[in-house]
Amino acid sequence: MQHKIKRILLFFLVSGCLTEISAQTLLKADRIFDGSQIHENWVVLVENNRITYVGNGQNVKVPRGTKEIDLSGTTLLPGIIEGHSHLLLHPYNETDWNDQVLKESPVERAIRGTVHAKNSLMAGVTTMRDLGAEGAGYTDVYLKKTIEDGIIMGPRLLVAGPAIVATGAYGPKGFHDGVTVPLGAEPVSGKDEAIRTVRTQMGNGADLIKIYADYRWTPGADSQPTFLQEEIDAMVATAKSAGSYVVAHASTPEGMKRAIRGGVETIEHGDGGTLEIFEMMRDKGIGLCPTLAAGDAITQYRGWKKGVDPEPERISNKKKSFALALESGVQIVFGGDVGVFTHGENYREMELMVEYGMKPLDVLISATSGNATMFHLNQLGRLKEGYLADIIAVKGNPVQDIKAMRQTNFVMKDGVIYRE
Repeated sequence: MQHKIKRILLFFLVSGCLTEISAQTLLKADRIFDGSQIHENWVVLVENNRITYVGNGQNVKVPRGTKEIDLSGTTLLPGIIEGHSHLLLHPYNETDWNDQVLKESPVERAIRGTVHAKNSLMAGVTTMRDLGAEGAGYTDVYLKKTIEDGIIMGPRLLVAGPAIVATGAYGPKGFHDGVTVPLGAEPVSGKDEAIRTVRTQMGNGADLIKIYADYRWTPGADSQPTFLQEEIDAMVATAKSAGSYVVAHASTPEGMKRAIRGGVETIEHGDGGTLEIFEMMRDKGIGLCPTLAAGDAITQYRGWKKGVDPEPERISNKKKSFALALESGVQIVFGGDVGVFTHGENYREMELMVEYGMKPLDVLISATSGNATMFHLNQLGRLKEGYLADIIAVKGNPVQDIKAMRQTNFVMKDGVIYRE
């Protein structure tokens, strides 16, 4: 462990990203969001990589040699926990998804991923769930390892590896039947193959399993359910028996119902969700990750001039489904499907969550303590004594204006200052 820490500190000293190291750091800001509410005139004391005090600044006992950092004009928050990302993708208006999978080598994509990881961390994202390498195999597993080893900068990662699709249901598509192309996920058919693939992915380093409960069988077609109920049940049971869990891409009512019945922990997208379906999710403790920013970005890539053109049906429908989700009380998982849009602009999802009807305070809870609870991260997501020191600061007050999340000016992960 000491060797690992020395490597991390040496990297940042040489790169100029870290200027001073102190065993104790006292952070002072105008206000603190602790993961549940805002407090005025509070401070946070960090010793090594742990928070040792959070509370009124007049009551703190500051150890000798403590470095004090004045962050006037800012709000301190727990590090942001991104719930749906693809570090190995970049915006589709730069290169479409097919060409990224078919023409960019895993080496190129890994190099891009190192840049994306750094940009995410600098934007205040200290933990990310990466939900599928999209044709790059287990590159996300090795990206995680290089971050943990201090070789590159980046958030803590929870990775899904290749993800799992039903045979014939995923892309790239559009080729005649004599052409074999690499796929963006690993195809399976039947319970036995599904069980074997879950075990293989976990054995290769996947922290969780992502499945596609529905998808387009042919290019341009509407999404349809893919896996049989017994296949989903088998994959969830296999993951759970090994101490992991399954998340499901699902946007159709039937695909969502099968995923819910199977016992997945979160549903990604959920565009076709009804009030009944969201209430089922709520009752079973299944979270909804609506990925509002991905749909917004893709619609703009296809020609919608936001703020000028009339609102497309896809956006109107998404607003309606999100309103139903809020009405149901299902837990909303912050996650924008970043990679579809630019890494480091994770705030776009927060802004749309507010625009579509969620209160800014609830958005902040979702992106910190809510996601920490949903993802079983019991030492993250709060500014609380004993928790790991993942702390960021943003200019202004995001409870009054969520756009303050665009202006991150301090980032600490695991007690190390990466941006000041």
